[in-house]
Amino acid sequence: MISGEFAIPKKPLTTIGWREMVQLPELGLSRIPAKIDSGARTSSLDAEVIETFEREGEQYVRFVVDFPDSKVRQICEAVHVDWRGITSSNGETQRRLVVKTPLKIGDVEFRAEFSLADRSGMKFPMLIGRSALRRRFLVDSGHSWLQTPGRKPVEGHKP
Repeated sequence: MISGEFAIPKKPLTTIGWREMVQLPELGLSRIPAKIDSGARTSSLDAEVIETFEREGEQYVRFVVDFPDSKVRQICEAVHVDWRGITSSNGETQRRLVVKTPLKIGDVEFRAEFSLADRSGMKFPMLIGRSALRRRFLVDSGHSWLQTPGRKPVEGHKP
């Protein structure tokens, strides 16, 4: 590459806001409020692990996702990819289960990895990290709900 020359993406990237409602279709989860966090490497889902098991020679994990506002508790199963040391925003490293499942943001659907963690003290039950965002999205940190059907896009950040 010649100095000053930039690689141009082959297709235009979808712009998303700093928060979006997302779906995990294979898990039967929709309209999950997610914080888009390009500072985090790994995506994370608020879940309580019930058990790990094997099915047809592949490792799986069964876990529960709670939606306290609607008093719904969803039991999910996904392929168990790995155990990883994940460093949280407070600098603490935790060993977490990582699963891989399709993620849908707006009209874009792809397979993504998520660590399963206790996010009950967090405002958002899901965090989408840069590994999932890479080569798919541009993040407009000044807007919300840009790819959320039924939600009017919002300008600015209101904690």
